[in-house]
Amino acid sequence: MKLVFATNNNNKIKEVQSLIPSHITLLSLEDIKCFEDIPETQPTIEGNALQKANYVKDNYGFDCFADDTGLEVEALNGAPGVFSARFAGPQRNAKDNMVKLLEDLGKSTNRTANFKTVIALSLQNKMETFTGICNGEITKTQHGNSGFGYDPIFRPNGLQETFAEMSLKQKNTIGHRGKAVSLLVEYLNTL
Repeated sequence: MKLVFATNNNNKIKEVQSLIPSHITLLSLEDIKCFEDIPETQPTIEGNALQKANYVKDNYGFDCFADDTGLEVEALNGAPGVFSARFAGPQRNAKDNMVKLLEDLGKSTNRTANFKTVIALSLQNKMETFTGICNGEITKTQHGNSGFGYDPIFRPNGLQETFAEMSLKQKNTIGHRGKAVSLLVEYLNTL
């Protein structure tokens, strides 16, 4: 089976590739010669995932899946949420996003947050969605050099390390994307 993963984020591709069974060939947008920016104009994480999967299916004809992920911070009323990648501006700079988030939180004692990933699968003219959530908190400073995005300031509940201090395997086991991909794989294995 061949599936397109509708992302240009090589970090996401690497994470997901390590979770997908070997009988499924994962194709990137580059593999199908899709070089344009796929629209992400929906007001929700789920809406963006569905929009991206539909875009690839409608414009390139491939079965595919797309994900959208957001960091939802309780003290910021769920922000940055759907705007996580562009929180500090259109340049999509992870370091700028973390600095803005930490500044916005300031000295707030409520640092409760969660990462949410929704995967939309467009397969054989049917659409399915799979959601993974990882609850945790925002640290006051950055820790670790692994991962990407907000990983250096997100500590999952019950652990002492941030995502950026974990191995990819450990992050995939407990993380939001790993949980959503696990549900996706479970579904694909029933076909």
